[in-house]
Amino acid sequence: MENQQFKIIIADATHQDFARIICDEMESSAKARGTGIAKRSPDYIQQKMREGKAVIAFTEEGVWAGFCYIETWSHGEYVANSGLIVSPLFRKSGLAKMIKKKIFELSRTTYPEAKIFGLTTGLAVMKINSELGYEPVTYSELTQDDAFWAGCKSCVNYEILMSKERKNCMCTAMLYDPKDHYEPEETTQDFKKHSKLYERFMQIKQWKLLAPFLRHHDDDHGNGGGRNGGNSGHGGGRSRSLFHTFFHF
Repeated sequence: MENQQFKIIIADATHQDFARIICDEMESSAKARGTGIAKRSPDYIQQKMREGKAVIAFTEEGVWAGFCYIETWSHGEYVANSGLIVSPLFRKSGLAKMIKKKIFELSRTTYPEAKIFGLTTGLAVMKINSELGYEPVTYSELTQDDAFWAGCKSCVNYEILMSKERKNCMCTAMLYDPKDHYEPEETTQDFKKHSKLYERFMQIKQWKLLAPFLRHHDDDHGNGGGRNGGNSGHGGGRSRSLFHTFFHF
């Protein structure tokens, strides 16, 4: 698929027949990754198409290739680019990056004053977001709209999110603030410089968030109490402070 060409356009009512396949691919992709995403119905996807708040990708031959849509929260103060999906036939072709760029441009045009944010469990999406000017942030900098967080109920990690009082979960939060942001060149360079560190952070974060649930499982089977809270003698100091600030452990 290296030489495959795509056209990415703003979706409209004429694309509504693709809603079912888009929803099915979203669910299938989440299951394959072992992580959850907020489920959306075909009716919801069709609504976004009719409102002009989505982009859809096709091959030059007219084969559906990808999709993404816009959601607004806190009375338009925040915008999320949600439901990014690429057909399995065209993954690793660079299409995801092109779709993200198109939906970001649509968001900036439609909601020029809004803060654009996203949640992701993947380093590849972090890289794409960084190239657009997003920065990693704590959950406290995202919308606190209950309707947004309610959308996480269908995610397999929802119990973890609620146990942390919506201050942290498996996803990494990223934000673009039109009134206070670095240039894409700067955020891109920062990601390149610290990508290994981000990857390690995400691994440690996931382990620390899962540890209480794993210990609970061990206790249920009579094997609990052998890890001293996961500190292994390395607590305190600057690294502990950094993790606490960035991930709210």
